[in-house]
Amino acid sequence: MEIKSLDKTDFETLFKAFSNAFADYDFQISAEELRAMLKRRGFSPDLSFAAFEGENIVSFTLNGIGNYNGIKMAYDTGTGTLKEYRGQGLAAIIFEYSIPYLKEAGINHYLLEVLQHNTKAISVYTKIGFKVTREFNYFVWKNEELINEFKNSNPLYLVDRFEIKEYDTIAEFWDFYPSWQNSLDSIHRASEDFINLGVFADKKLVGYCIFDPNSGDITQIAVDKAHRREGIASLLLSEISKRNNNSKTKLINSDAACSSLQYFLKAKNIEITGRQFEMIKEI
Repeated sequence: MEIKSLDKTDFETLFKAFSNAFADYDFQISAEELRAMLKRRGFSPDLSFAAFEGENIVSFTLNGIGNYNGIKMAYDTGTGTLKEYRGQGLAAIIFEYSIPYLKEAGINHYLLEVLQHNTKAISVYTKIGFKVTREFNYFVWKNEELINEFKNSNPLYLVDRFEIKEYDTIAEFWDFYPSWQNSLDSIHRASEDFINLGVFADKKLVGYCIFDPNSGDITQIAVDKAHRREGIASLLLSEISKRNNNSKTKLINSDAACSSLQYFLKAKNIEITGRQFEMIKEI
């Protein structure tokens, strides 16, 4: 068995390993979906590593590289091990192997997210020095489950597409800093995949959402604090539903400390699907 970087590994080999590693999980993704995920999350093949048996990958960690909250970080885009190779500590071995290479690239922090019910993984991460920084909720619902009855919003509100780069104040709408995969950097990496919808009042942006119509993923949704409880978020959900090409809608990595979003979705018949921890380690 040999551990090495993925800089010379073709996508087909990587996709095969990813599919095999998660074959017994509740979710599987297509090659196209994996390509889109890697692009959005800043996948860096030369700073990602895997354990090989001959030409085949048996365990891997796919690292994204980028700036997060003003700090250059590595991000665990996906870690997996083939079922027959589990229990050997390969993920931890690969992680430790990667540290000198990450440091050499000027990276001193490593970020990951882990499902809270995955207690084995959390135990491993804690033992190697990761600390919980935030808790996230995630929501997944079938489109027909959404109950989006709302009073008509201000008739002067106009819903239209907009360019993010033309509005440098949208961060003022946020109640929490977006997770890695929902950050503006991640959105810019795959901007062609998203629809940006804004709600305007007298040409002023008062609310917006960014979502992927093919995956149904709502990446960001926020309303100007001075215009809340005016039906703007409900209006945005309605517009998302009209444009969603997927049978489901997803809102991943909502900060658990943001109760307002949780209550808003609950009023729409949407309950929390699951929870994750965000964890960071200084390396």
